[in-house]
Amino acid sequence: MGREIDESWIEDAVERYRRIEALQAEFEEAARDLTVTVHSPDGLVELVVTATGAITDVRITGAFGGRTSAELSQSIQAAVTAAADAAKWAREKLHIEMFASYRPLREV
Repeated sequence: MGREIDESWIEDAVERYRRIEALQAEFEEAARDLTVTVHSPDGLVELVVTATGAITDVRITGAFGGRTSAELSQSIQAAVTAAADAAKWAREKLHIEMFASYRPLREV
């Protein structure tokens, strides 16, 4: 005994897939354009990072004031770590905003 194919269900599923695919492309573009600025805890280093994780700008904003290269390295490392966290946060926030209306196909 053969199964009947529900053509409208298939068309709806294909349309939903296309909308999600288009929204995913918009999400990736928005993530490239969304930037977050972070600072090292001591305020010496400022980084601008996109939601994709790309660091787009690095600034030394404080005075060196006799700091050693090790201290400068620690400031840079702290800022890079903060940038990675900020990029993840921005990407998650953007995802929630853009995909909030899409529920899973199956509620688990």
